[in-house]
Amino acid sequence: MVKLKTANNAAFRLTYHLVLVTKYRRKCLTGVMLEELREKVVQVCEQWGCEMVEFSGEADHVHLLFEATPTIEPAKFVNSLKTVTSRALRKRHAEHLSKFYWKPVLWSGSYAILTAGGAPLEVLKRYIQGQRKPLD
Repeated sequence: MVKLKTANNAAFRLTYHLVLVTKYRRKCLTGVMLEELREKVVQVCEQWGCEMVEFSGEADHVHLLFEATPTIEPAKFVNSLKTVTSRALRKRHAEHLSKFYWKPVLWSGSYAILTAGGAPLEVLKRYIQGQRKPLD
């Protein structure tokens, strides 16, 4: 049985699978950048009262499995996450990213977010862990 979390008058288990893609699907993310992204994602999740369950990615996209409370608006959370991570990586890796983008961008304007109720959580975690890391 799924263990529920509680807050105020609600019992819940809200797990989301988020996929962010780099602008124009450019293969610009390195292994070092993915590790820095992981750290930033943890920080943003904590600020929003969410919990990161799993994180991984490839050179052109990242997967994030996270748990949220019912008070979180997923679209606002994703917008904040994209803004914070883009600014941090563009600041720290400006020279590298300038080879891929003329403007100060990193993420595509779109994203995919799914509720993780359709597949067992362990299956999703293994899928995300199995992402091929880019070679530096």
